[in-house]
Amino acid sequence: MAPDARPAGSVGRPALVRAIGRWDLTAAVVNGVIGSAIFGMPAQQAALTGAWSPLAYLIAGLGVLTIVLCFAEVGSRFNEPGGPYLYSRAAFGSFVGFQAGWLTFWIRVTALAANLNVFVSYLSQVLPGAGTPAGRTATMTLVIGIISAVNVIGVRQATWTLNAFTLAKLLPLAGLVVLGLPAIDRDVLAGQQVATPDWTQAILLLMFAYGGFEAPLIPAGEAKDPRRDTAAALLVALAVIAGVYMLVQLVVVGILPGAAAEEAPLAAAYRRLLGPAGVALASAGAMVSIWGYSTGSVLQSPRLLFSMAERGELPRFLGRVHPRFRTPDVSILLFSSLALAVAVAGTFEGIATLSAIVRLLTYGLVCAALLVFRARSAAPPGFRVPGGWAVAPVAVLFCLWLLSTRTFAQAWILVGLVALGAALWLTARGGGGAPPAV
Repeated sequence: MAPDARPAGSVGRPALVRAIGRWDLTAAVVNGVIGSAIFGMPAQQAALTGAWSPLAYLIAGLGVLTIVLCFAEVGSRFNEPGGPYLYSRAAFGSFVGFQAGWLTFWIRVTALAANLNVFVSYLSQVLPGAGTPAGRTATMTLVIGIISAVNVIGVRQATWTLNAFTLAKLLPLAGLVVLGLPAIDRDVLAGQQVATPDWTQAILLLMFAYGGFEAPLIPAGEAKDPRRDTAAALLVALAVIAGVYMLVQLVVVGILPGAAAEEAPLAAAYRRLLGPAGVALASAGAMVSIWGYSTGSVLQSPRLLFSMAERGELPRFLGRVHPRFRTPDVSILLFSSLALAVAVAGTFEGIATLSAIVRLLTYGLVCAALLVFRARSAAPPGFRVPGGWAVAPVAVLFCLWLLSTRTFAQAWILVGLVALGAALWLTARGGGGAPPAV
């Protein structure tokens, strides 16, 4: 059976709606990457590489480009939901595929939880009651409840909402660039000094900032033509994201003396440009960005549970499709509940680094899968990477290089997640729920 031969719904059950077009998918990729990171990352990058920090975005972006090219070709071979889980499973078998899906799922849960915490911290600047223990829990519950309801009601409504938030989150970033570029001061830029630049840490953190482009590929079963649209969406979105990131960083280090010391660098930059009104604008932009990111996460990530349940690797009830709305309602509600629980528990420290580590592992698997599919002489993809035989090894080596810079303690967190995933996979096989062989 070809990798994309399985239909997007089993016989006798309602199928998922194919409603996501090329530009919807492009917007979803932009939204999946631009979340809370851009509102704090400029200060971190200034602390690590100073005035040269915009160059760090370019270097990281070129590394990510090799990975995105691999995703573009591999993703164009499939019409089914699952993303990295599906690709790894088709290339390396059910165990590796399950691990890719398992790790991707928990990264999505913790990333959404982290974003909910950032949302509350910005909201509390204008509504202090939101920062109290009760207000914090209530705010998170309300946000995730509304977003989950929109996604359960229908993918078309969620897609329209996602497109609107993608545009809304880009506007304050674009405004900062338009207002800030003419105001760049060469003396301020020259004053961003770092005694010992740490390029490795800077690029690793930017892998977190660039990460998330793979999430919109998970609900491929609801895309109109994923084999045709995946590559265009990924490449256009990456160009937009890299451009926005580099220009925002240039403005921050060009107009803010001591940018590395700012806790909210974009708010500080807007304050310098527009006064107090700029702070309110930046705070609103941050909340809009995080709300949009959260909407996209709840749209995309539950489709991973749905895809794994379809293959018997997770309980079958997670593969349920709502008879009226034709969305995977049980998977949506479970994902949202887990993210809310983690968010309320206050798990935020280490999210960026852990997210980058796990993403690097899953990214490396997908890049290696490109070579496997080509060696099999499978059906031609919708998009073929020029020089793919060379691009894929470079992408894998880039991931391995960054992984090799991590500490022993960080590696053991990843080992623990993999071990737990292996136990779940073995339990499914022992219970007769093993998926068919690829």
